[in-house]
Amino acid sequence: MKALGLTGGIGMGKSTAAQFLQARGIAVVDTDELARQVVELGQPALAEILQTFGSHLADSTGHLRREALAAIVFNDSSARATLEAITHPRITELWRQQLQAWRNEGRATAVVVIPLLFETKVDAEFDAVICLACSAPTQQQRLRARGWSVEQIQQRCAAQLPVADKMLRSDFVVWTEGDVTVSAQQLTRIIPA
Repeated sequence: MKALGLTGGIGMGKSTAAQFLQARGIAVVDTDELARQVVELGQPALAEILQTFGSHLADSTGHLRREALAAIVFNDSSARATLEAITHPRITELWRQQLQAWRNEGRATAVVVIPLLFETKVDAEFDAVICLACSAPTQQQRLRARGWSVEQIQQRCAAQLPVADKMLRSDFVVWTEGDVTVSAQQLTRIIPA
């Protein structure tokens, strides 16, 4: 099975690319979804986060107040490193298990969407890495459309390797500046049916 890592800067089209690939029948696992799973009610990571950062980060139903946690960790690199030490090993284990399950099924190709692929040093586990990228103004426009403030955008971008570095370290770059059909065509050339 060919295992591909898909990365890129925040707001650069990773989720859209994942949906396109899944619609084509390609096996895709998105680590953003896994990150949500590992902090669900009853999960050890949630208990560890609340113990480490404070029980005030749970809402009245016991669910994690993700925005409140984000406000802490994106203002403090040490806190972010602590959170990543809690969540990243669990997330990595889940996508590795999923890749193995797909290998066992005899799938030809599988894609793992990992925003922090290079930061977590897992690039060697993939046959190739695809980076999605766009210009900084387009990225900011997309993130502002999500309701993010300029400060939130700066904090989250600062928490990742610059997209130019990701592009240089990747095997393929998909430029997501224009219409989504252009990005889809690029992905189809990289990952034929």
